[in-house]
Amino acid sequence: MERVPTVSGTTNLVDILDRVLDKGLVVAGDIRISLANVELLTIRIRLLVCSVDKAEQIGLNWWKYDPHLTMQAPVASPVLPRPGPVGRKARPAPATKTRRRA
Repeated sequence: MERVPTVSGTTNLVDILDRVLDKGLVVAGDIRISLANVELLTIRIRLLVCSVDKAEQIGLNWWKYDPHLTMQAPVASPVLPRPGPVGRKARPAPATKTRRRA
């Protein structure tokens, strides 16, 4: 009688993590708290677990541009004009009249 190989039901943590990081895992859900049909609180949860390579493959690379996560020099904020005095509007300079001498 010939033995047929069977798949064992045991998997270790390394195999599970390898599969999750390779394929990705998405967890999504909403939590709503209501009282007398009045919504008081809504929490929307979206979680993606995958490897960095998989994230870049699907177009997620926000960590490359986060100044807190990269060693790049901080980006200087643009210089904004200073506001004038509070409550006063800037007035245009008075027009001067020129006279022609004859």
